Amino acid sequence: MNGVIVIDKPGGLTSHDVVNRVRRILQEKSVGHLGTLDPMATGVLPLVTGRMTRLAQFYITSSKSYEGEIRFGFATTTYDADGDPLGDSSAFDFDIDRIREAALLFTGGLQQTPPPFSAKKIAGVPAYKLARKHKEVDLKPVAVEVKRFDILDFNDGRARFVCDVSSGTYVRSIAHDLGRQLGCGAHLSSLTRTASGEFFIKDAVTLDRLEDAARNDSLLELFVHPRRLLPDFPCVTADEESVGKIRHGRAVNLPELSRARQVKVFQGQAELIAIATRVAGTLFHPKVVLAEAAH
Repeated sequence: MNGVIVIDKPGGLTSHDVVNRVRRILQEKSVGHLGTLDPMATGVLPLVTGRMTRLAQFYITSSKSYEGEIRFGFATTTYDADGDPLGDSSAFDFDIDRIREAALLFTGGLQQTPPPFSAKKIAGVPAYKLARKHKEVDLKPVAVEVKRFDILDFNDGRARFVCDVSSGTYVRSIAHDLGRQLGCGAHLSSLTRTASGEFFIKDAVTLDRLEDAARNDSLLELFVHPRRLLPDFPCVTADEESVGKIRHGRAVNLPELSRARQVKVFQGQAELIAIATRVAGTLFHPKVVLAEAAH
């Protein structure tokens, strides 16, 4: 089965756990995700299946949106609620205005150090494997962008927030660093991803609903329509001759899209057969072929 489906990931499962379960439900070996979520986190987890896994390369830099909660008073080893407390609880005496003031320091372009319990690699070894063995984890800061970080309310030592961030941003690092800035420690107590690229929480389906659809032979209605994918790429419906060439990886002329750099090529209204890149003028070469070659 070839397509893109947005799963509403439950808490307690890794992204890989979800991928494995979807493989079983769809009886499809080729399933991948478009951006991992920590086990504690819930929400939007887009999956690509079948030949659509070839589209993953175009989603590496997709921005993300989240809503969640930060608990103040102590930090944790993982920077979230799954970790062990780092030291005793600290008293604090500040209001929401002070938190909002501090939050401004974590917006815009930042140099962010990933959490020690993360998949970032050090000399080829994931950092979390070193951290679990209590070995030194020396991670270098990376450039990220926090486009929005709004504190919604603050009650009983917990602040609810929403944020929009670039790909590769660790929200739990923001929570940890905010607590350090305020001098009392903090960690991410809950997190829901509400958007990833063009995929939103309203598009997401639960694993239980996916299983029901598989039993009732109604899976197709849960998949994202191909014309909604990669909205920054123009669409073109190819004629029969061009479809034949594209299926064999050959370049085609697409005169109606002379100014586009990359385009989505369809056969009919719903079959996405390729992502093509402009070579020169109106000549496009299929960078990724999603259709099988005709025999």
